[in-house]
Amino acid sequence: MTQLVVRRLLVDMQAPLARHWCDGDAFRTAFFNALSMSFPVGEQFFIDAVRDGFKALPPEGQERFHAEVQGFVGQEATHRRLHALYNQHLERQGLDNCWGPRAAQRLQQLQGLDPRHALAITAANEHFTAIFADWLLRHAQVLGQQDARLATLWLWHSAEESEHRCTAFDLYRALGGNEYWRLKWFRRVTVFFLGDLLQQTWHNLRRDGTLWRWQTWKSAASFLFGRQGLVRGTFGPWRDYRRADFHPAQHDAQAAQQWLQTHREAYVPVGA
Repeated sequence: MTQLVVRRLLVDMQAPLARHWCDGDAFRTAFFNALSMSFPVGEQFFIDAVRDGFKALPPEGQERFHAEVQGFVGQEATHRRLHALYNQHLERQGLDNCWGPRAAQRLQQLQGLDPRHALAITAANEHFTAIFADWLLRHAQVLGQQDARLATLWLWHSAEESEHRCTAFDLYRALGGNEYWRLKWFRRVTVFFLGDLLQQTWHNLRRDGTLWRWQTWKSAASFLFGRQGLVRGTFGPWRDYRRADFHPAQHDAQAAQQWLQTHREAYVPVGA
């Protein structure tokens, strides 16, 4: 089983954020801000899905997953808390979080369903976050050098997402979840996740007054579709999820392990 350590990140999230904290790049700032806006609602859903899935296991299954589920919940709860503080700064800057409430309303429709549905949705979302996390850890320069605090936040979060990428997937399998629903929810999550992310990024840029600047679109093209861009770097790993023999552990987590080992001064372990 995966050893998941809960860590307290040593960053000051009370200090103000620069409007274009990502080295003055409006698009990259808007993109990362959009992701942060989704996390409080998303992380709480993932916590609830994993807890409910764990409760549905037989006693021997609960014994197997107990420590891992505790670590997963602890890590996600920490992410949720820090990104809620992050999002308060964005609200004070005049940005409007459309993604969070829309996602919350959508997820309410799942109440009363078999807990495997929520686990399948969580596993699909965790796949997105894990492959993005690995790409970000390998291309940390996109976070810029203007705000070391936010760069640390994003890279620590990425490392932990990579660490617990298997938990929801394994719980889904342990509860007898089938391939039909695993892939069906993956297709739906792909549409919703990408659509919501682009919509919130667009909305952030519009509120910021930088949507129609040439430099904004130039940055978007490079960040997303450049030779080392996000889309090129994650398409193959995204596609892997569709294989019948796929398991998240097949993807390399070396970048996450290396970051955690070389940046021990950035956090304090508080539990496992």
